[in-house]
Amino acid sequence: MLARSLALALTLPIAFSAAAQEATDEDEESTDETTQLDAVEVVGSRIKRAEIEGPSPVTVITSAQIEAEGFNTVYDALNTLTQTTGSIQNELTQNGFTPNAQVLNLRGLGPGRVLTLINGRRAADYPLPYNGQSNFVNLSSVPAAAVERIELLAGGASAIYGSDAVAGVVNIVLKTNFEGQYLSYLTGKPSRGGAPTNDLQWVGGNTGDRWSLTYAVEYYDRGAMYASERDFMDSYRDDPSVDPSAATAVQGIRLRDRLIGTGASSQVWQDGEDLASTCARWGGDFEIDARPTGSWCGYYGYPATQAIRNSDENISGYVYGTLDISDNLQGFASLNVWDSQASAASATQFWSVPLYYDVNFGSIMDGQRIFTPNEVGGTDAQQTVFNEQAIDFSAGLRGSMMDNRFDWDFTVSHSRYETNNDRPRFLAQELTNFFLGPRLGTVSGFAAYALNQDRYFNPITPAEFAAMSTIVKTRADSSASTAQFVLSGDLFELPAGPLSFAAVLEAGTQEYELNADPRILPGQNIIYNLTGTGGGGDRNRYAIGSEFAIPVTDTFKATLAARYDLYDDITQVDNAFTWNAGLEWRPFDNLLLRGAYSTSFRAPDMHFIFADESGFFSTVFDEYACRNAGNTVTQCGNNATWNYSAFGVRQGNPDLEEEEGNSFTVGMVWDIVDNLSFTVDYYKVELEGVVGDISSAYILQNEADCRLGTDRQGNAVDGSSAFCQFILDSVIRTVGGPNDGRIEQVNRGPINRSYISNEGIDASLRYDMDTDRYGNFSYQLSWSHVLDQKFAEFAGEPRDSYRDDLTNFDFRSRMRGSVSWEYKDLNVTVFGLRYGSLPNWAETGRIAPYHVYNLNVGYEFTENFSANLIVNNVLDKIAPKDDTFFTYPFFWRAYSPIGREVFVQANFRW
Repeated sequence: MLARSLALALTLPIAFSAAAQEATDEDEESTDETTQLDAVEVVGSRIKRAEIEGPSPVTVITSAQIEAEGFNTVYDALNTLTQTTGSIQNELTQNGFTPNAQVLNLRGLGPGRVLTLINGRRAADYPLPYNGQSNFVNLSSVPAAAVERIELLAGGASAIYGSDAVAGVVNIVLKTNFEGQYLSYLTGKPSRGGAPTNDLQWVGGNTGDRWSLTYAVEYYDRGAMYASERDFMDSYRDDPSVDPSAATAVQGIRLRDRLIGTGASSQVWQDGEDLASTCARWGGDFEIDARPTGSWCGYYGYPATQAIRNSDENISGYVYGTLDISDNLQGFASLNVWDSQASAASATQFWSVPLYYDVNFGSIMDGQRIFTPNEVGGTDAQQTVFNEQAIDFSAGLRGSMMDNRFDWDFTVSHSRYETNNDRPRFLAQELTNFFLGPRLGTVSGFAAYALNQDRYFNPITPAEFAAMSTIVKTRADSSASTAQFVLSGDLFELPAGPLSFAAVLEAGTQEYELNADPRILPGQNIIYNLTGTGGGGDRNRYAIGSEFAIPVTDTFKATLAARYDLYDDITQVDNAFTWNAGLEWRPFDNLLLRGAYSTSFRAPDMHFIFADESGFFSTVFDEYACRNAGNTVTQCGNNATWNYSAFGVRQGNPDLEEEEGNSFTVGMVWDIVDNLSFTVDYYKVELEGVVGDISSAYILQNEADCRLGTDRQGNAVDGSSAFCQFILDSVIRTVGGPNDGRIEQVNRGPINRSYISNEGIDASLRYDMDTDRYGNFSYQLSWSHVLDQKFAEFAGEPRDSYRDDLTNFDFRSRMRGSVSWEYKDLNVTVFGLRYGSLPNWAETGRIAPYHVYNLNVGYEFTENFSANLIVNNVLDKIAPKDDTFFTYPFFWRAYSPIGREVFVQANFRW
């Protein structure tokens, strides 16, 4: 559809030439007039310029475009940018560490490697770490009502902005100098059913002779949605890889005699009951689950209680004001506040009964029991509630000097983010007491109990469930404060024009504090099946930088920038020097050839440095035991002897150094004819010394090599080396007892270890056509294509290409485009988004690309009132088909399960 629309755009000028001739003649009459464009500052440079395009490609999305393309939030719009090819955790990752935050992953380099600015200033990080490790900015805290435009520079820009500007910079520019009043109300809901969305916005402003005031208020309310509201993901029978009648469910209720084994014959039921009667008594989605290894009582509806869209009720306010103190001096201040209450929910809780000796059965037992919505008090009874607040304040003075030759700006700013989340969880001891009763001693090295079979094999009441539960409270906050002075202007005239420059002095401080509930910290074992991490620290940073725009000839310009950053913290960063250089050549008035090279750096995330000790359980492969027994890794396979659960401990590393990278772009901007422009740029981003945790698998493979003195291929390994000592110290094994020699604990943490790169092409096409008789037409198309991605685990290792690896779920390409038509009081926009292909879940091939279309139809009834009908995902697409995707939610998390949404919007202006 997009391609055909663009083809139509190129032919319309011919078809409408007669109708538009009058307008064309008028345009020709005015071609001799010259319009003086105001110089503005755009992301990627502090030098103000009249030209929109510069040496580095910049993408701009205006607030009008966000609304026309059907987006309700800033994140929804940014997540459609073609450069966001990387995989992220989102609301479908309810078991993740940050299910209530929204992030971008430019170029697949990770959310923390995108610098997010608000009006050119750093925003406070989200105080909870992404994936339990790194920091980022939560984009959901930026209210759409206050946004004027969003600028994206996809590439390194540390020479301008310092740390974190590795994959790119997102600058969210808020409204200023607004005049009049604007009130908007939007409401709508998914056509497949689910909670509605309501969005009320009020934007206003006034200006006087020497002052201006702009303000905005927004109330946004979106209800929660659960998997039970989507019939394609509410049950394990939705697994597309198997016949629904043969689907494998989670084992809903099970008790096993481990002296018999782990197969179906080991199952034990309540006196007088068996598998069939027990499943029948529970009813609902509990049914017999027939497997090759035997039949079980399976719970097919276990996924139904998971949220697929978090609830979110927030209110935000924004105010910006200026006061002209004199002709050359202006004071300004802005305040942006946001308050949110949201909820998220994973599937209902379960209890894996640990190995114990049962005095009634006279054997070693274990079990598993799922708790249903009726037992816990309803679908939404197990929600995690997030109370979050964000504030961003800035104030300063700006002016000019030396007969307006130089502009200066001094700004102080402070931003803060607080989150308090309450999560219901089991109390470990109360859970044991309720089902197993008091401990009756020790038998054969195992704790002895007498299972209460009536409680275990029958549903319990919500009151009984609540008596075994508690609320786990996590409190966290972060802040960023900056003082910045910028001086810019023209130094002197060169033969080809003025030498422009900008200089910046900057001082800032950053801190965070993460207070996890003390009951989930390592070694406590008070909360069942939940561990956490705390941490906190601060850093100070100082910087000085400068930029120059050098007109070499009338058609050729060079830009140079350099910056020195000094860090005062406990890491090994100390300082960093970065620079960039850009070239612009305009051989013709309508053609720009450009290129830029920049170096970049990223100071380690705060939580990589200051994270307290945290614990987790995971399944590990005991490679040493496997190979020491004379087996190969392949022979060990999934055998439970060498694959079992072990405890892991992670802690921050204060000895980290900065990540260092470089970015290169080269391309062109071609204004083919009036109002028709085309851009294409090649890019490459590289990053070395990437901070990341060593995986448990890597540690255990090298532990086996170091202990045995040879690797898997038989090559000699020096077990006394410093590397081997580090690896051996990371693994703790049990000494003595029934588990002698088993892995008890794996210690791991972040180090500077890997190399990563991404290279590809960005292209865009835009065409605007104005006619008298048929209205105005606008066409936009953007495309990004990844040519290669490379990765090396450690320095010195081969840099392997993984773009086409069937375990890589980054998109190789993305495309977005829109077609808009304005005719008298009617305006129509069709927006389209194309996701490139991804591997199938079986890693045997690729699934088809995916397309989503939005429609926005607006009509201006009067000068003061207009209305819109907005249909997002017009074709009601869910996800491309993948018959091998056997893991919940049965499709990749980049695709939305919401389906079509229909909204109506009323707008008032006066």
